[in-house]
Amino acid sequence: MLSFKNNRLLILSLLCWGIGSTVHAQSASKAQQISPTDRPNIVVFFVDDLGWQDMSEPFYKNKTAINEKFHTPHLELLAKDATKFTNAYATPVCTPSRVSFLTGLNAAHHRVTNWTNPKANTATDSKDELLHPPDWNINGLSPVPHIPHTVYATPFPSILKANGYYTIHIGKAHWGSAGTPGASPLNLGFMVNVAGHSAGHPQNYYGEQNYGNLPGKASYQAVPDLMEYHGTSTFLTEALTQEALKALEEPIRRKEPFFLHFSNYAVHVPIQPDPRFVQKYLDRGLDSTEAAYASLVEGYDKSMGDIVQFLKDKNLYENTVIIFLSDNGGLSLSPPRSGEPHTQNLPLKAGKGSLYEGGIRIPLLIKQANMHQASSTPIPVLVEDLFPTILQMAKVTDYQLVQQQPDGKDLTQLMAHKADNSWNQRPLVWNVPNKWTVPDGPGINFFSAIRQGDYKLLYDMKQGKLELYNLREDIGELNNLAPQMKEKTSALSKLLSDQLRTWKAQLPTYKTTGQQIPYPDQIKSVDQ
Repeated sequence: MLSFKNNRLLILSLLCWGIGSTVHAQSASKAQQISPTDRPNIVVFFVDDLGWQDMSEPFYKNKTAINEKFHTPHLELLAKDATKFTNAYATPVCTPSRVSFLTGLNAAHHRVTNWTNPKANTATDSKDELLHPPDWNINGLSPVPHIPHTVYATPFPSILKANGYYTIHIGKAHWGSAGTPGASPLNLGFMVNVAGHSAGHPQNYYGEQNYGNLPGKASYQAVPDLMEYHGTSTFLTEALTQEALKALEEPIRRKEPFFLHFSNYAVHVPIQPDPRFVQKYLDRGLDSTEAAYASLVEGYDKSMGDIVQFLKDKNLYENTVIIFLSDNGGLSLSPPRSGEPHTQNLPLKAGKGSLYEGGIRIPLLIKQANMHQASSTPIPVLVEDLFPTILQMAKVTDYQLVQQQPDGKDLTQLMAHKADNSWNQRPLVWNVPNKWTVPDGPGINFFSAIRQGDYKLLYDMKQGKLELYNLREDIGELNNLAPQMKEKTSALSKLLSDQLRTWKAQLPTYKTTGQQIPYPDQIKSVDQ
């Protein structure tokens, strides 16, 4: 548990948060004379560790062999009513993306740059022979001030709640470490929480195993709540779906708009087969691991389909915004995946943990309220863009933030086809001054990156090396253009460095000297 010098500190902080929420709610009610019944419902399907191609609906220019492995008919149906973002990005691991989603801040800005340990004050960085990671926000997001090693920010569910929304969280949370306020979704603006806590993956997917809650065997990853399903054959994804449908009944009864954040633990490890779907993939010739993975994918798709059908049956689908996304690229470590390492997302390079495309490019669909039109945009966007986008679609335009200045940009302009050239030239930035896993892999551990237009620059902090790629011509990042295009490389390295300095983004230090590594624009040569 997190220790404090005096318990009054936490109590006073929580009281301040409560007072701030009251002021915010009053401000919103005075400034915006919009009836809650005039606001759309909002449902977010946030899938864990899902790769850009891990579905039968393509997000590339055509279907790939990977798309053909999966069966996600409900996602295909949703895409017919939605805007598809084919160049959408998150961070390479989960907690930074999830904090960016709730706060609108870039991960380099909020400093939650790696996944947070379920236990407070416990860094998750692996040991490195050359570099020390910085003193990052290892305890994640906090809605109250003065919590050590956290980013203090206003999460948007609290803004929705203050504007008349009934807010529901189901599934994975992983916004803050146990013993800190951010560990509980109930402190982040959610009125209902089922199964969300400080851990980032389930101990077990099986009801027969109580989702990990067995005497003497439960770990931090044992999924909380769901006791009525213990000892049954109910797979975790199905249990969460049933709980979501139950939770939706209350705002419907109240005739209040609702925000449902449905965050499936699937498809995160452990890769355990969903008995409802796995046999079909074994029959297709997939090995046991990949068949199990495909069954987890189909399980989340059925879950989405059940919730969407519920909305249709209740005549709520038309006035509901639906957003579908993943929190990072698909896992490409082998094991636990099958096959050669870092080939599971081809033609994208690498996978989860990497700043190459396989680790950060994600599927993103947004279905707007009262619209039925499939469209697509290739303009690059980031997960923090959903903060202002959701508030805009909720018709919440006047709100107070305790501290943060969001970096995200409202995507409704893109969906209305009103984007100007500034969207194409907007720089997208990533900063990972951490060691996620051992050993180092392609784009994994101690990397920064920037994308502007078609070009993407990567900074390998350990090697002191810059790489440049044209993603339009080379989506697999195979042809490093830095030695030939020195002017472009220098321009992007300066743009990246300037933004890192503006945000006071953190960089690792050398073990031998204790000195911070250089910024990208301080690298003298790119002839490598």
